[in-house]
Amino acid sequence: MKDIIAKGHEVVAIVPEDEFKQEFSKMGVKKIVLELNRSSLSVGQTLKYMFNLKKILEQEKPDKVFSYSIKPVIFGSIAAHLAGVKEIYSLVCGLGYVYSNNSFKNKILKIICNKAYKKALRYNEKVIFQNQEDIEEMVNNHLITKEKTALVNGSGVDLNLFKKNKLPNNNSFIMVSRVIREKGIIEYFQAAKIIKKKYPDTKFAFIGAFDKSYKKDFLELKKYLDEKIVKYIPETNKVADYLKKQAIFVLPTYYREGIPKTLLEATAMGRPIITTYTPGCKETTIDGVNGYFVKPRDVDDLVAKMELMLNHKNLQKMGDESYKICRQKFDIKLINKEMLNIMQIK
Repeated sequence: MKDIIAKGHEVVAIVPEDEFKQEFSKMGVKKIVLELNRSSLSVGQTLKYMFNLKKILEQEKPDKVFSYSIKPVIFGSIAAHLAGVKEIYSLVCGLGYVYSNNSFKNKILKIICNKAYKKALRYNEKVIFQNQEDIEEMVNNHLITKEKTALVNGSGVDLNLFKKNKLPNNNSFIMVSRVIREKGIIEYFQAAKIIKKKYPDTKFAFIGAFDKSYKKDFLELKKYLDEKIVKYIPETNKVADYLKKQAIFVLPTYYREGIPKTLLEATAMGRPIITTYTPGCKETTIDGVNGYFVKPRDVDDLVAKMELMLNHKNLQKMGDESYKICRQKFDIKLINKEMLNIMQIK
């Protein structure tokens, strides 16, 4: 938004919650709050959201609409089309839990999502993806044509905010994610318990944004929190301060990510990485160079890779390699330039 405004354009942000008033005001962005329940399957609520969105767009008369996150992409694209917006763009930043779990419920949801995506994405000039696998999934399922797709290296990271610094002189791990089981949070806590018995001086931290849509996952996590092996830090805008104090970043996710922002922030600060060889995560890590890959849902493998890190003779070199990868591929300045070019914003 800052870069679009810097080019002399006006920006209106339609957001689901009334937060960050000062930040929007400082940027000169007009903020409109339109409530959205991300996990609700209510047809009535969804249609209400879409038609309220259409009304706002008819009032604002934008030249371009840019949406991201599954419901805004689907219903934002349809609403923008109905409102007569000429240029519509979307960002699919990971296909999410619907495409990462093969439960019966998710198979049904996937069929519904595919139909909805196919209808909505036809109205887009371009749909931007953050990894090649998501493009292939959409194209192979005939949800979009290859010509309408574009690829960028994630959402980028501000290297002035997340600055490279030396690793602390301690044995420590940190994980940052929303409290969703598919992010690998339970595996992280189970591995921490095992490592702590063998290496008592090792410290573990977890920064977790609690999402009320995943209350069951939080309740499952709570029994591990009560053991106090892992320090729990609620959602915070001071992630960089906590990353400074921890040596190794862990994200054992099997969620269909775009490219996780938390991984980008960790590489920007020069942290060795433990993550899975899954779409979006594998782009951030070279196995044995700046980190290690672990098998999804495999606590034993996670413990083994944590031990490798704890016994590594030159973790600092690994951290330096993380920073090099980030600077070359994920600098927010590079990503923003690509995004604005794709959306033909000059």
